[in-house]
Amino acid sequence: METIRFEVQDKIATITFNRPRVLNAFNLELHEEFYHALSTAREDEAVRCIVLRGEGRAFSAGADLKAMQERDETVDVGDYLRQTYNRTIKLMTEIEKPVVATVHGPAHGAGLGVALAADFRIASESANFCLAFIKIGLMPDAGTHYFLPRLIGLGRALELAASGETIDAKQAYAMGLVNRVVSDDRLEEETIQLATQLASMPTKAFGYMKKTMLSSFESDLSTVLEAEAQGQSILANTEDHREGVAAFYEKRKPVFKGR
Repeated sequence: METIRFEVQDKIATITFNRPRVLNAFNLELHEEFYHALSTAREDEAVRCIVLRGEGRAFSAGADLKAMQERDETVDVGDYLRQTYNRTIKLMTEIEKPVVATVHGPAHGAGLGVALAADFRIASESANFCLAFIKIGLMPDAGTHYFLPRLIGLGRALELAASGETIDAKQAYAMGLVNRVVSDDRLEEETIQLATQLASMPTKAFGYMKKTMLSSFESDLSTVLEAEAQGQSILANTEDHREGVAAFYEKRKPVFKGR
């Protein structure tokens, strides 16, 4: 069975983790297919937004511990991470298009890390989040140390990781871990609505915003100001900018094409 389902419709690429029997836990095959799907969506000019979701009862339970135990013992765990999560998380941050994680059920361990690397997180009321690494003598991975403190603050991030406790969707929203919470029966509809809105935006402008905001954490003010100046210089010559200005003067809704 394919571990990933990949569909493109109405400018939206939907990537579905498809290992429902193990709550979409990541094994090597899922890693490979996920990376390939992200790369395909990135390169496809018809795609203007990417949605990540899980089949069955979960977004993702994180790493498949059974598969980890069965791996080649000569492969160092650090090298395994470099070949799997690390390159995928980096790719997610480099994709110029908006990435939405739509979360129901568990988003645990590295599954939470993947959700954190998305640009937007929408959760159903049944969603729950956990970093249980500490309970088996490990530390979080999949970029969690980068994204989580930036989203919810250092103190809360350390508490969540050190306790290994599970939090529900309302707690996650109150912390700033997710952008919004909706009822379970409205998750798909709300996700499509958000993705459609994002897919209709001037994609290049979003890409420059994303790149500049992510880099701002390691930059000083002068560097950020220069990045803004360079970005505006490029965006001012795009088709979407011209369309936006024309629509403003003509008092109509702009139709952006991502160019």
